[in-house]
Amino acid sequence: MDVRDWYRRVYSFNLYNRNRWVAAWAARLPSQSKVLDVGAGTGRYRSLFAHCDYCAHDFGQTPTLADKYTRLDYQSDITDIPVPDETFDVILLSEVLEHVPDPTKAVKEMARILRGGGRLLLTAPLASFLHQEPYHFYGGYTPHWYRKFLPQAGFEIESIEANRGFFSLFGQEAVRFSASIAPRQTVHKGVLTWIGLTILWLITLPFLRGLFPLIGGLMDRLELEQIATVGYHVVARKG
Repeated sequence: MDVRDWYRRVYSFNLYNRNRWVAAWAARLPSQSKVLDVGAGTGRYRSLFAHCDYCAHDFGQTPTLADKYTRLDYQSDITDIPVPDETFDVILLSEVLEHVPDPTKAVKEMARILRGGGRLLLTAPLASFLHQEPYHFYGGYTPHWYRKFLPQAGFEIESIEANRGFFSLFGQEAVRFSASIAPRQTVHKGVLTWIGLTILWLITLPFLRGLFPLIGGLMDRLELEQIATVGYHVVARKG
């Protein structure tokens, strides 16, 4: 593992772990498996499914993604995707549900268009700050949500995996705290306020940006009581 890979694993673990999880599942799929990437956005995972019959879906209206969307095979509301029943072998639904007004209806639509025995690969946050506004409706999803509503939609849950634990989450938010008081972010607050916040930023920088994210991952290995995580990676099979 090179230095850049180590850095991403420690200081960008949320995205790093999620990308590795999706990549591992993509590698397991037989050639020409029919895959639908729902809420594909910029098409981050398109290349991972090059050996499959990959299709991208999105509703295509997020302002911050204008002109950045990947080539979409289907553009529609997530609860009404214009394909026949049982079309796909696998559906990837990554970091999408928090942007859906009716998530229970959405997972029912996933069940409709999956073939029997097909898998839903789902990731969603438990701790989520505002993003892609105004299309951000939920802060996150618990394991209890998955266990209640996925079976109701016709799925059998195969696994629910936390993406690290509370201490890694704390480290991630320490970085966010530091970024929010960085000099370039507070220069408009007035001279005295800016000077005070800059001093605070400098004093806390080694801890918030360096130490806390590093020890967060180490602390999670102690398997202390876990009260939070950044999110979950879920595999569900259509029964």
